[in-house]
Order: sequence, then C-alpha cells, then structure tokens
Amino acid sequence: MLRVRWLGRVPYREALALQTALFRHGREAHLLLLEHPHVFTHGRRADVSANLRCEPAAVGAELVAVDRGGDITYHGPGQLVGYPILSVDNALGAAAHVADIEQVLIDSLAELGIAAGRLREYPGVWVDAEGPEPRKIAAIGVRLRHGRTMHGFALNVDPDMDYLRRHIVPCGISDRPVTSLREELAPAGRNVSLADVADVVARHAAR
Repeated sequence: MLRVRWLGRVPYREALALQTALFRHGREAHLLLLEHPHVFTHGRRADVSANLRCEPAAVGAELVAVDRGGDITYHGPGQLVGYPILSVDNALGAAAHVADIEQVLIDSLAELGIAAGRLREYPGVWVDAEGPEPRKIAAIGVRLRHGRTMHGFALNVDPDMDYLRRHIVPCGISDRPVTSLREELAPAGRNVSLADVADVVARHAAR
C-alpha cells in the first residue's frame, strides 16, 4: 500500500534526509509530496558550468549536488515535487520506473484539462508532445539501487518561471521551452492551486 504524505514547504536538504532514511530503512512504499524553497540541484553527470546561468545566492537559491540521474534542475515555491520511495524489480530498471511516474503525471494532467505526453528523446512530461512546439511541464530524475527508488519529479504548477528560463538550462535541454499549469490554463481563464494538483496526483499514484 502506498503511503502518501503532504509535507508542505520543506528545505531541500531536510527533505533529502527524510528520503534517505526511508530509502535505507524499511521496505514500505512512500510518496512524499511537497514544495521547496528556491534550490538548484544537479545529478552526477551534470554540466553545471554550461547550464547554470546565475550565481545561486544572488537569486536567493541554494545549489545542491545529488546522487541521481539528470542534469541541473530547479525546485521552488509553486512547483509540486514528488518523491516516490518504492521497492521495485531491479530487472525492470530505472527506465520502467520513470515511465510509471510519467504516466501518473500524464493522467493527472489530463484530469486537469491539459493534454500531455512523452518525447522519445527526453525524459519528463511534455505539453503538445506530438505537436509543433512541445513544452516541458514536468522534470524527472531518479535513483534506483538495491531494488529501492528515491528522488522523483517536479511538476510546474505556478512557479517563478525566470528560475527555469533565465537562471538555468533546465535538464541541459536548450532547444525546448518549459511551461506551467498556470500558463497552459490561462487562455481558458482557468487556474488550479498547488493543493488541488497534489490531490489529483496522489489519487492517480495510489491506483
């Protein structure tokens, strides 16, 4: 049974310590849903010199190296972050776990009125994935070790998009734009709260 917990706004290092404890001790299935204060994180093989375009402290952010796949990304207020900490079959590999996360987000976005999907070349979830201008709405980076997962996804609900457009090259992808639920729903005069989105994602993840 998946235990879903809403943690509110939690500093990145504090959330990482909780993830690590759940990852190392016990075999229960957890999904931590939260948002972070401004922070840039990067995986083991990130090209930080090329993809970080600011001095983090100057924009009120931390810079944290983490043990996950993927390049540099941003977390901050208005972004729903999810950390699934699960026991999975090592034989399926991290790619299958990423695909499961993508599907939860795709289904959640569909319920919220946004058609999203996958791009073959890139992990994550994309609006207008098969159209002329795919836009990334969720980033994914995970770690799979000894049959346990940690790290997860970041879904842009209503963050300050300057952090994703001006201050970094998100996930090292320079030729594809990023977007948010707020921007995608605005033409229809709609908006959703982070709490509403968290409820939808939690329900789809628990299925």
